[in-house]
Amino acid sequence: MFTTRPEIKGTYGVAASTHWLASAAGMAILERGGNAFDAAVAMGFALQVVEPHLNGPGGEVPIIFHSAKTERAQVICGQGTAPAGATIAHYRSEGLDLVPGSGLLATVVPGAFDAWMIMLRDHGTLSLADVLGHAIAYAQDGYALVPLICQTIERVESLFRDEWHTSADLYLPNGSVPKPGSLFSNPVLAGTYRRLIAEAEAAGGSREQQIEAARRAWYQGFVAEEMERFCKAEAVMDSSGERHRGVLTASDMAGWQATYEEPVGFDYHGYRLLKGGPWSQGPVFLQQLALLSGFDFTELDPTGPDFVHLVVESAKLAFADREAYYGDPNFVEVPLETLLSKEYNDARRNLIGDNASLELRPGSIAGFDARIVTGKELDDDDDFDAMGAGEPTVQTNGESKGDTCHIDVIDRWGNMVSATPSGGWLQSSPVIPALGFGLNSRAQMFWLEEGVPASLAPGKRPRTTLSVNLAYRDGEPYMAFGTPGGDYQDQWPLTFLLRHIHHGMGLQEAIDCPMFQTDHMPSSFWPRSADLGSLTLEDRFPDATVAELRQRGHRATTVDGWSLGRLSAATRQGRLLKAAANPRFMQGYAIGR
Repeated sequence: MFTTRPEIKGTYGVAASTHWLASAAGMAILERGGNAFDAAVAMGFALQVVEPHLNGPGGEVPIIFHSAKTERAQVICGQGTAPAGATIAHYRSEGLDLVPGSGLLATVVPGAFDAWMIMLRDHGTLSLADVLGHAIAYAQDGYALVPLICQTIERVESLFRDEWHTSADLYLPNGSVPKPGSLFSNPVLAGTYRRLIAEAEAAGGSREQQIEAARRAWYQGFVAEEMERFCKAEAVMDSSGERHRGVLTASDMAGWQATYEEPVGFDYHGYRLLKGGPWSQGPVFLQQLALLSGFDFTELDPTGPDFVHLVVESAKLAFADREAYYGDPNFVEVPLETLLSKEYNDARRNLIGDNASLELRPGSIAGFDARIVTGKELDDDDDFDAMGAGEPTVQTNGESKGDTCHIDVIDRWGNMVSATPSGGWLQSSPVIPALGFGLNSRAQMFWLEEGVPASLAPGKRPRTTLSVNLAYRDGEPYMAFGTPGGDYQDQWPLTFLLRHIHHGMGLQEAIDCPMFQTDHMPSSFWPRSADLGSLTLEDRFPDATVAELRQRGHRATTVDGWSLGRLSAATRQGRLLKAAANPRFMQGYAIGR
């Protein structure tokens, strides 16, 4: 099959991400002798600079990796927790029935920095200065803006001018929206990175001790102090239409750290798929595989109506369970063993009929209350762009959905990393002037209602959409893959994997193949609406497929043929490494040799 670009092949190393500059930074680290962990950290910090509409230093990241040294896979949870002052009572007292989608009340502890530092400390080989070098250069000397950054700034221009003046100072240079392709720099952010390095090196000692000093500077030092000062001093306009001060404190920062966890796995056709736990939506991917294991996909046309129908109907069931049962397992019991069991999925599979379901149907599990909360219902006057997932979908008050990045890297020793950095978007919270970046808005994934798994509580992780993927094949580490995309992060990769396994598509071919998605679930993003029965397909699908799906009751719409999905992937078979990246939006790139 014709592909948009070649599938990268090599033996030395491969790096793929949602922006070519991050991929280049990762490959440069591999070329100088660093390993996949060093490369992934460098890529993560580079993305904070060159995709500020999709992630930032104030955001979060889940990481899954295979270590060739230990011969095991682990997850690093870089999802921060709700501050001590983030109680349902406080938010209700502010007149809120939903956590805002932007502004300071939407902030949890920024977790990305610690996750990257822990991985660098324990598995990397290079210094903090080494892995921050590319990010500092991009921030100080400038990088060419991709069109989507400019489009995002344009959508929130009035908010910046009228309310978020510190963001206007940075993102409206010379008082106007910057042009695509123009050079853009953030010297204050470069200075923040340099100060972290200076404090780390001043502490002396080993590489690991210097990384520990950088962690202290971030979570107990000048970064935490500036975050608290800004949250206390500024009443910020948010998506509620009102101004609110934040509740994040330096004490919240000092009391949190990223953690190692064991991945959740499921076996499917000779592959073992590994995901993060139910504090993320990752197990939704595994639940879909458990449902689909009862169907034969080999003979199905990968762009035909039967293929799409089965995948979408399984997603509806799995995402209903996400809403009913998933939450931070440190706070709520999640019946994950049952949700992935053969008996449960054999029964659930019987709900997949010939026609589209138009209901939210969580499963019934003894001892658990399968209650689903929904937010604002959509109507024809609501201006939400259905094709914006994985790219900025930003309204005038700054709320957005699906804004994220992704990284996959494999080195010549067989180390593999998959990471999905997100949060701290330029449109999520005003720039803290002393630091050069804003805070995250991940708390919008909590509910301000008691008694559901994702209820807001201090010290609790929001049930995030962020998801990462590792695949073992015949017992050997095989593939790192993933995508941005909010509620689609466990839809697009599933379709990619099915086409790769059952139809023999190569990585690039499976990424290029027409994609689809559903919004048949309460959105994880403000205003938490659901679009039941919806199905969105790229218009490269055959007309007959779309017509048949509509005949079956799907509320099918088509969008631009190259607009859904931002996947990347990397594999290892013996010494042969392969990588591929998404051509949509002209940003993602895979590099290797």
